[in-house]
Amino acid sequence: MSRKILVTSALPYANGSIHLGHLVEYIQTDIWVRFQKMQGHTVHYVCADDTHGTPIMLRAEKEGITPEALIESVHQEHAADFAEFLVSFDNYYSTNAPENKALSQSIYKKLKAAGKIATKTIEQFYDPVKNMFLPDRFIKGECPKCHAKDQYGDSCEVCGATYNPTELINAYSAVSGAAPIRKETEHYFFKLSECEDFLKEWTRSGTLQGEAANKMGEWFESGLNDWDISRDAPYFGFEIPDAPGKYFYVWLDAPIGYMASFMNLCAKQGLDFDEYWQADATTELYHFIGKDILYFHALFWPATLEFSGHRKPTKIFSHGFLTVNGEKMSKSRGTFITARSYLDHIKNPEYLRYYYAAKLNSSMEDIDLSLDDFVARVNSDLVGKYINIASRTAGFINKRFAGKLQSAADNMEVAEIKSAAMLIASAYEAREYGKAIREIMRLADIANGYVADKAPWVMAKQEGQDAELQQVCSAALEMFRLLTLYLKPVLPKLALEIEQFLNITALTWESVDLSLVEGHGINAYEHLITRIEPTLIAAMTEANKENLTATAQVSAPILAPIAPELADAEYISIDDFAKVDLRIAKIVNAEHVEGAEKLLKLTLDIGEATTRQVFAGIKSAYDPATLVGRLTVMVANLAPRKMKFGMSEGMVLAASDDRGGPFILSPDAGAQFGMRVK
Repeated sequence: MSRKILVTSALPYANGSIHLGHLVEYIQTDIWVRFQKMQGHTVHYVCADDTHGTPIMLRAEKEGITPEALIESVHQEHAADFAEFLVSFDNYYSTNAPENKALSQSIYKKLKAAGKIATKTIEQFYDPVKNMFLPDRFIKGECPKCHAKDQYGDSCEVCGATYNPTELINAYSAVSGAAPIRKETEHYFFKLSECEDFLKEWTRSGTLQGEAANKMGEWFESGLNDWDISRDAPYFGFEIPDAPGKYFYVWLDAPIGYMASFMNLCAKQGLDFDEYWQADATTELYHFIGKDILYFHALFWPATLEFSGHRKPTKIFSHGFLTVNGEKMSKSRGTFITARSYLDHIKNPEYLRYYYAAKLNSSMEDIDLSLDDFVARVNSDLVGKYINIASRTAGFINKRFAGKLQSAADNMEVAEIKSAAMLIASAYEAREYGKAIREIMRLADIANGYVADKAPWVMAKQEGQDAELQQVCSAALEMFRLLTLYLKPVLPKLALEIEQFLNITALTWESVDLSLVEGHGINAYEHLITRIEPTLIAAMTEANKENLTATAQVSAPILAPIAPELADAEYISIDDFAKVDLRIAKIVNAEHVEGAEKLLKLTLDIGEATTRQVFAGIKSAYDPATLVGRLTVMVANLAPRKMKFGMSEGMVLAASDDRGGPFILSPDAGAQFGMRVK
């Protein structure tokens, strides 16, 4: 039965380049979309740049251009990167579009009519130099609970406390460096607290993965707060109806951008928008997102849809983060790699698509891009196993038999490979791509075993073996056709080239039941892919290395970039610095802290049979299981401090700024725990 499906990926922010971490999601989604289309379903895959907010406005100002010029430039860059990685959007749009403005204002009015909008006068920090209210992430200061310095305006990375920005001690603007003043302003709120009963039922309805539903349960334990959906001018975004100088917060209109992008597609193709978005829609809607934005998609978004009279997602598929060589992407190590840099060096985007597919499953766990394993797996699987089948047999068909095949309908190995179609399809449907790839490579081993056993290169030298030679090579190419069909969602460009080589129509899942028939003619075989040389990886990582030592300073507990406005900060002497005992520590245990939103509890071995307990504000970036066994850097002579959750006996160093983080620091290879950092 044919299905009607609308699929989205999270909207990339128009303030930076697409990197390998971003591509996990878009490749994961694209594979699923291509598989569904091969099944014969009607599928629309839409996305857009997320274009609004203070960071966009400030970057455009810094570059001396309009926000519109900035987002248009970034849009062109993003669209080109996605196209080269074969991400098959049916529409790639922008949230700064008339459709999104109309939909955002309409949905807001419906929420207001439903009694879900309230106004409240709040006190916020105001930058007297920039003449603007400051978002929480643009305010820093001393934590009012534990007195850690340089903490953001909404929460402390050290003790995990949450607070209002106005509670910060010695607050300063991260934009101008000036001391902000307090100023009252009226804000608009979505009454999320009134949606709790609906959301508790919805998040347990099977729409979320089990682990995602459990995560949402943690938020319900402390109760849901109303959601501030307004920002004051100056702000780059959509103005709230009947509220001059007030703008929709970016997270209000960003997910509505899914609807806007589809509405734009509907206008282009004559589709029925309401068929996919009306409250009683029987079509299917799927969102692919990273686990870091689960809160917005599993609480704010369904509540917004429910109380504005629209349908909710059929499923929300959340994935984990990408690590490279077992660690966070690092500019100093050259592993913070943009999509464009990968293309400049490795060239072939399908190598990365294949490697990600081999790693991905339906859970929210992180995946690792081991660059050595990447080279080995591509060379072994794609070149050594898959393409090898055609390269060892096609030449005989072309040279000896005028490109004509025999039927392989009675071949046992062909029958076995055909019989795996349902298992592989089920794995793709369930986003268990790693399982699908493992099965496909098992089948490739069967095909290679068949070719090796029959040894057509030996037959070709013997008289009277032509009929069997043609039969063996024809069977091998039929196996190659089936493997190509199974890999097509992952390797669409290569599959197209193979379809042309085999002289067949575009492969769909129904093509499993077809065969290369007696007398079918193939085209001349040409080399399809090449091995990855390790030197290309080395060149890529070297090209992406940045020396960060000149632009970083230590602040408790993160390494933050020095803002130009703070360049005249008071220096410390080498004697002062020498008092800090930095040690290489081994993380022997890591676990969640019950009741703490930001903290993980780490047990650190610093040598000499000595362990320390440290609470670190890195929960947002790390699964505790991935930290055990890693080396990091800690301040070993920091006075122990009693916290709400226990005694913290040191400090782990990490890096963070408005672009990302926190990223814990790790020593180079060869370092041993217990060593002093000098």
